[in-house]
Amino acid sequence: MTTKEPTNAEHSYILPVRDLVLFPGVIVPLYIGRPRSLKTVEKASLEEKPIFVVTQKDHLTENPKFEDLYSVGTICYILQMIRIPDGTVKILVEGKQRGFFNESLEEKETFEGLVSTLSWDSALPENMEALKRSVLELFEKYVSLHTKIPKEIIVSISNIEHPCEVADIVASHLRIQTEKKQDLLGITNPEKYMKVLIKTLMEEIELLQLEQSIQEQVRQKMEKGHREYYLREQLKIIQTELGEEDFSSETENLLKKIDASDMPKEVREKAKREVDRLSKMPPISSEASVSRTYIDWLLALPWNTVTEENLDISKAKKILDEDHYGLVKVKERILEFLAVRQMAGKDAKGQVLCFVGPPGVGKTSLAKSIARALGRRFVNFSLGGMRDEAEIRGHRRTYVGARPGRIIQKIKQAGTKNPVMLMDEIDKLGQDFRGDPASALLEVLDPAQNSEFTDHYLEAAFDLSNVIFITTANVIHTIPAPLLDRMEVIRLPGYVAEEKVHIAKKHLLPRLFSEHGLTEDMIQITPKAIEKTVRDYTREAGVRGLQRNLATLCRKTTLHIIEEGKDNFQEKIKIGVNDLKDYLGAPRLYDVHVPKEKQIGTVVGLAWTESGGDVLVIETVSMRGKGDIILTGNLGNIMQESAQTALGFLRAHSTSLGIDHINWKNIDIHIHVPEGAIPKDGPSAGVTMAVAMLSVLSGRKILPGVAMTGEISLQGKVLPVGGIREKILAAKRQKVFQIILPSANKIDIEEMEQWVTQDLTFHFADCASDVFDIALERR
Repeated sequence: MTTKEPTNAEHSYILPVRDLVLFPGVIVPLYIGRPRSLKTVEKASLEEKPIFVVTQKDHLTENPKFEDLYSVGTICYILQMIRIPDGTVKILVEGKQRGFFNESLEEKETFEGLVSTLSWDSALPENMEALKRSVLELFEKYVSLHTKIPKEIIVSISNIEHPCEVADIVASHLRIQTEKKQDLLGITNPEKYMKVLIKTLMEEIELLQLEQSIQEQVRQKMEKGHREYYLREQLKIIQTELGEEDFSSETENLLKKIDASDMPKEVREKAKREVDRLSKMPPISSEASVSRTYIDWLLALPWNTVTEENLDISKAKKILDEDHYGLVKVKERILEFLAVRQMAGKDAKGQVLCFVGPPGVGKTSLAKSIARALGRRFVNFSLGGMRDEAEIRGHRRTYVGARPGRIIQKIKQAGTKNPVMLMDEIDKLGQDFRGDPASALLEVLDPAQNSEFTDHYLEAAFDLSNVIFITTANVIHTIPAPLLDRMEVIRLPGYVAEEKVHIAKKHLLPRLFSEHGLTEDMIQITPKAIEKTVRDYTREAGVRGLQRNLATLCRKTTLHIIEEGKDNFQEKIKIGVNDLKDYLGAPRLYDVHVPKEKQIGTVVGLAWTESGGDVLVIETVSMRGKGDIILTGNLGNIMQESAQTALGFLRAHSTSLGIDHINWKNIDIHIHVPEGAIPKDGPSAGVTMAVAMLSVLSGRKILPGVAMTGEISLQGKVLPVGGIREKILAAKRQKVFQIILPSANKIDIEEMEQWVTQDLTFHFADCASDVFDIALERR
């Protein structure tokens, strides 16, 4: 500072900036990203007040304080404010007058303080016009040496009359250090300001001239090499014009490869045109590299390469049975698909199958089995979290780093135009400003359109109609309806405990023994131990948890053998039910305590979860109250509505049910489903809750050994539900052998295997009164 501290301090909004010194008379854009600065700018704009722009002493300081800022800055007006999608704000400000930062005001959300205006401390001396001309001449020379400053600035400055305003514009355009610019801004004596600026300009001009001299020397050394390069390029063009040599050896090789390839006629012509363009480009140019990469992609794709299929149904059936246990309907659908391929021949188009089921049920491995059964190549990639449409359709070649989409990449990887392509997690597709990948997949997965799929990078149609597309999903409600309509949904409901035991014996243990270097002579895991592992240590739809527990048994056995000495090991290690606690720890899952005697208000319901069927013991009590129904146990909206519906039915039919003596306004009913930490929802508990409430209200006890599922309507009709197979197996595990089901679900029982329904007694109900007669003791 070269002047005394001003005293005319006024309240002002403060905007700290990094690596920028703003001068009066200059209009500049500023990008604001810090939350406190954003608040400051918004309040200043809203109140139409000027803002004091001041430079930070250290540009790395994220939250500057009073002592982190220079004292002198510029009072500015906000001309424009624009919000950018990334959360920042762009403002256009015009510097009006120098200011002095006196004191910071304590504000948590904004920068505010006391700012004084700075005026020139003396009148303009007589020699100011001469100093102004010197500044203009030096600045014109500075601009001629500096390539990044536009020449037009000279014309605009020459029209300004006031010397200090000229100096401000010149100082703002100098490419000098921030500290030097700040020193210029702090000078308030006009003559000194002009002289310091002239000195700075002369120093910078001298430095620029020295840099140009060094660059000229380097250029002269490189000129010889460049001269030879240009002469060679000229010679190449002359030879092309004379017809003596059309292409270089590289382009000739590319043309030979194109002629020998199996490209369609249109693609071959396109590739030749691209080679012709390439021959006219400098080999070291970036455009030549892009063009060469594009030609390589055209040559690498299997335009007409087809893998011969295996359509032997019996062999395919054998492979599917080897790889997967159960899944009868899924395997049947795959064999139907193969039969159609065998019958229709070349007219059969590629299919789109969507395997839907919980994690670990074998969706991905089933797709691999299909490829193995057909004898086709198998490729896969994940759609989970994909947000960019270009990941499917490819990037335009105008973009840096452009490449084809994942579909074309995987076709190249397969080396054939008819692979089995698995796209995992289609239910987890994303969407943002870069486009909607789900919309791009509509063309890919439509057999009527994908025969001429055009990738943005290739800009040539590729036939995808022979590809067998398989997608996987955990749920289908997140898949857009048009996309779901193009796929045939095949549900994999998950494995029940009995199936997991078979899978462990037939598939998991042989593979785990091999991976751990074990043989059947070294280890034996009893069937009862496997069954207990399934029931007490895993509760899932798939078999991944079971595989991890069995792998633990194998690892501990391997460690025991190594500790004893592999050569000294003789006695087979047998793992039984009583040994599991030593290997796997205490069981983490316990069966539900099912009532063994007649009770009031406690009923056994059946539920479906992602890990299979489960048993829910629903408890109900009544108490004096205000006519409310209390639901606890982390119940979802559907179960809460089922409880309300059941209560509505009971109240509407209280006379026929023998509960017309109930004063509904003076009684509360509390329904609780244990294990409150686990969310529960679904349309299958209406009948169960109706039985529990009627038992409490009428005093009739619920018979033991009975489980039920089904939804109830206000008219008392028992509505059908899903997951019947899993539910009755859950009841069977809990030794509940009498099951009440909706009559509409009778067909589900008829389609089940005999071992599932063995020892079970089924009661089919059309209305709630049928359920009450079976589950409750007689009045």
